[in-house]
Amino acid sequence: MLVMVEEVLFESEQSSTRGEIADYLRSVAERLAQGESITLKAGSQELSMDPPERATFEVKAEREGPPDGPGELSIEFEIEWDENGNGGDLEVA
Repeated sequence: MLVMVEEVLFESEQSSTRGEIADYLRSVAERLAQGESITLKAGSQELSMDPPERATFEVKAEREGPPDGPGELSIEFEIEWDENGNGGDLEVA
């Protein structure tokens, strides 16, 4: 039986304006387009990752909370690839 373990390598959460979020996403997009590493920074934390040319890209919209009351909405973007270098198939919805 194969056991999968998720290890969080970096995590950051902060209140930001729509413009600040757009600037951050634009910066990541530019680095991806240029084939450069992505460096994540928050305080003293720093992590660089080098996504391969081909990876799996997932977009998810969620609502968390009680079914009969207000909850929390989120949009999540995830780029995923195998550590062994296999990028994976890009799925388009």
